[in-house]
Amino acid sequence: MNPGTSLVSRYKVNSVFSLPVIVVSLGYFVDVYDLLLFNIVRVPSLKDLGLSEEQISTVGSQVYNWQQAGLLIGGFMWGILGDKLGRRSVLFGSIMTYSLANIACGFTNNVDLYSVLRFIAGVGLAGELGAGITLISEILPGRLRGYGASIVAGVGLLGAIAAFFAVKLTDWRTAYFIGGGMGIILLGLRVNVLESLLFDESIRKTKARAVQWWSIFTKWPRFIRYLRCMGIGLPTYMVIGIYATFGNEFAKALGITGEVQAGNCVLYTYLGVVTGDFFSGFLSQWLRSRKKAILLMMVMTFMATVYLIYGGIQKVETLYTCYAVLGFSIGYIAMFLTTTAEQFGTNLRATVTTSVANNVRATVLLTLPLYQYLKPEWGVLHAGAMVGIICFCLAVFSLWKMEETYGKDLNYEES
Repeated sequence: MNPGTSLVSRYKVNSVFSLPVIVVSLGYFVDVYDLLLFNIVRVPSLKDLGLSEEQISTVGSQVYNWQQAGLLIGGFMWGILGDKLGRRSVLFGSIMTYSLANIACGFTNNVDLYSVLRFIAGVGLAGELGAGITLISEILPGRLRGYGASIVAGVGLLGAIAAFFAVKLTDWRTAYFIGGGMGIILLGLRVNVLESLLFDESIRKTKARAVQWWSIFTKWPRFIRYLRCMGIGLPTYMVIGIYATFGNEFAKALGITGEVQAGNCVLYTYLGVVTGDFFSGFLSQWLRSRKKAILLMMVMTFMATVYLIYGGIQKVETLYTCYAVLGFSIGYIAMFLTTTAEQFGTNLRATVTTSVANNVRATVLLTLPLYQYLKPEWGVLHAGAMVGIICFCLAVFSLWKMEETYGKDLNYEES
């Protein structure tokens, strides 16, 4: 058997309800829970650490940026390790890193240490989704990959909802302990189950033919493929990072008189994302096309965005419903990552998929400053519309000439 041979030809899983898919789904559940937890407990945790309201705003942004920096660095680090040592090594290393970091966050009494721990947690969180999607893309036959991605995303994104209720029912320190504890328990499940099922000893010892990770950026056709994979995901985190996170600002700009909480806007968006991610996977299987499924989801996202900004929404309930529809429409997160995994050979697949997953998350660091820059002169609605136009144009352009990968044989390498 050749060193770079994909797991498709060596170990086939003929059910999307197999243990590998279930355990990867639970891993993504914990990942999303821990990833969003700081956003939810930012104010109460920093207030408990003795910060004033003004300090909470500035220091909270700094701590969040440390977490994002960890995601960016970890995205490449875990991806490279995944291609060098195997996908399972990343699933073990990443969950151990962010679980211990989150447990430590529950004990912290120092803001500087809090920042360092969120950076470490970010590094750990960066590896989970990309490695998981890469793994199930390789072990599931082409006719089931879309279904597998749907299950992983649907179960995983429930972690966001779990995080909201964990904070409501407990204090912020306990919420961190819960997240870290779930990770440690899942780590034990992976030790007992995944070791013998997903990777045999030879795939980890006989590394794929050496291709340096930076060739993604030095080989022009390969770099264009990489940018396209990022581009099709732009609308997803634009909706989450701007429209939902600042839902209270959009409500005020629309003239809605009732109380609108940004946290509720995020919650309803994620409720929609869970159902949308289930739907998009089945849609791609029914259409027998990744590109058509993603395009349809983009069109729905665009229509929901137009309604949010220019639909004249006046009621709080209507606004929350709109966010649920927006969430459903951007529910192709796992689908665009599955497409990303299918675009590249075995010896670069983990690097690309893991880094793209986190780079798309980090695009909020570009779109949010643009929104904030335009807002004073243009107003909330027009500033949001302009950012949306840019993201949608880039997304459609990226999808335009992307290779159709439905049912593609992944048993190949990058030269």
